[in-house]
Amino acid sequence: MESLSKRAKVLEKKPMTFAERAYLPAIFQGLTITMRHFFRAATKKQVTVRYPDETRPFSPVFRGLHVLKRDEAGRERCTACGLCAVACPAEAITMVAGERKKGEENLYREEKYAVSYEINMLRCIFCGLCEEACPKAAVYLQADKMAPPRFERDEFIYGKDRLVEPVTPDNRSKRGIQLTPEQADKLRSQMQTV
Repeated sequence: MESLSKRAKVLEKKPMTFAERAYLPAIFQGLTITMRHFFRAATKKQVTVRYPDETRPFSPVFRGLHVLKRDEAGRERCTACGLCAVACPAEAITMVAGERKKGEENLYREEKYAVSYEINMLRCIFCGLCEEACPKAAVYLQADKMAPPRFERDEFIYGKDRLVEPVTPDNRSKRGIQLTPEQADKLRSQMQTV
């Protein structure tokens, strides 16, 4: 087939020499580049950050750890509409909706609330689409906190006990496991007395 520009260049295929066939020049060329970078790196500034003892500065548009916000009265803002879960491209958010019972008006803003709300941090890509999709401004990605390093996979599944803004810091769980019904009742009674 003829080219459109009619500027064809004829290439000759020269036979390879013995050294080229043995790949010796390519090996030595690669080794010289490696040694040059090795000795140049020793004189350069250290680029390794010893996390978590040291942290590098965050970008102004950094999206970090998730938090479920409360309103001014201390009630959960999330109404379990599911828009954050639908907007999540990694499908990291799962939730179960429930209806508010009588006497729980000071716990939840609307009649519908999230009984269970979980984010799998191993799947999350921290894109911020869940924050943008939320009509109640309940999901927020903190600009100053990163997900801490963990050793077990189940510690990366953040439940409501780790995501909801705490009323008091001692109510926070150490791991991302949902509260048992007894713990939830205890927390509700504590919140009602406050």
